[in-house]
Amino acid sequence: MSDHPLRVAVLGGPGTYTDAAAGTFFGDSIQIIGKSDFDGIFEAVSTGQVERGIVPIENSLAGSIHRNYDLLLRHDLSIIGETQIHIAHQLIALPGVELADVKKVYSHPQPLAQCEQTLSNLLPEAEQISARDTVSSVKQLIEQNITDGAALASERAAQIYNLNIIKANMQDNSENYTRFVAISPEPVAPPADAKTSIVYSMDNLPGSLFKSLAVFALRDIDLTKIESRPLQGKRWQYFFYIDFLGSMAEERCQNALNHLQEITTFFKVLGSYPRGC
Repeated sequence: MSDHPLRVAVLGGPGTYTDAAAGTFFGDSIQIIGKSDFDGIFEAVSTGQVERGIVPIENSLAGSIHRNYDLLLRHDLSIIGETQIHIAHQLIALPGVELADVKKVYSHPQPLAQCEQTLSNLLPEAEQISARDTVSSVKQLIEQNITDGAALASERAAQIYNLNIIKANMQDNSENYTRFVAISPEPVAPPADAKTSIVYSMDNLPGSLFKSLAVFALRDIDLTKIESRPLQGKRWQYFFYIDFLGSMAEERCQNALNHLQEITTFFKVLGSYPRGC
């Protein structure tokens, strides 16, 4: 047995939403390893620097995080689970800074987009400045002693860095959730209540997409998501990412995937894992 806690790579570090997702999924007895971008998370898991990673895959308002779909295809890693986090963005500033002082708002592009209307109404003249993650924007306030700016980040980030929340719940829509997937070098054997994620491509022929989806419909397998991404090097051809309810251990799912492989030019299972959301 290892003599160190489970090492989990996350975006940014303590106080980010990815950090919160890691705690929710893996528990508190883990060692968080912060990375500056999603590529770094996948690389850390692939090279054994950490045992696990966790990345956002889609947001209920902004949609899919396309970069992570591409990285799932590129790396030989498995999705081993999923969790979702309620996203509540707080406007955070140094002690003494008030709302009227704010001329700049710092954050990752996703929070800036998710708070677009609120920012427009509350701070219509404020400049919006992108950061690599929410905690980086908070640290920037501290390191540069910014007294005319604020950051969009989590309540936990404000607590960790002893900053003030000058306006709570900045998100435009309270139904703001992000789905995260945990990644590992090794797959898991999920129970019956499972979800499976795959990616495939096909020749661009009439009816090919219909035929690929029919392998699931014929077996009453419920598709929960379908996403297309460009197939690099082949103009106007695509990879299709699909999530469906079912385990790789089920015969009907095995039959569906065997059927699918007969009509596809590329096929990969990204993971079969306990259903979380």
